[in-house]
Amino acid sequence: MNRPVLNLVESEFHHPERQIFKPFKMIQIKDSALAAAAEKGMDEFLQVFIDAYLEAIDGKLTAENMSKLNGLQHTLLAWHFFSTEMREGGFVQLIQNGYGGYIFANPFAKAIKQFGAIELGKLIYKAREIYDPNKKELERETTEEEFNAMYVDFEVFDELEEMYFDMEEQQTALIAAYVDDHITDFAEVIS
Repeated sequence: MNRPVLNLVESEFHHPERQIFKPFKMIQIKDSALAAAAEKGMDEFLQVFIDAYLEAIDGKLTAENMSKLNGLQHTLLAWHFFSTEMREGGFVQLIQNGYGGYIFANPFAKAIKQFGAIELGKLIYKAREIYDPNKKELERETTEEEFNAMYVDFEVFDELEEMYFDMEEQQTALIAAYVDDHITDFAEVIS
């Protein structure tokens, strides 16, 4: 059930004021793909960036390919992993699938707040208060039965998950607006 946990120290992650990762080449996205996606909605618009990032890292984030993305791109990719895992299985699944370190051991909450998603950032900080003292238990290898039991053992996440689903659409709209307003920081748009 576990994937390797990606832990970055704060100095390796992202602060919007400074770019830590310098990509070898800015990821390129076609203007026509962005325009078509934007017509469909914010989720599709953001997915164009996510797909480009996943392609650049061959579908899997590793220590070797992290430098292919800049800090803002990492923040958007972390948001993608977070939101996908939350929809599929909540905090327990997010952590068991190896994203605990990428979300909680990095300044993701701070960075996403700087995207304008302040409520989401606050929620991540609250979840981290549960994650930190229980990290060893939450990240241990589990059988399917043990994994399912974690949902009972960590019911404390339930309220936060409900809060997330209540705010998801509004916070996603804020993230999409930030990306749109700072598009050149997320990709090179080409014709």
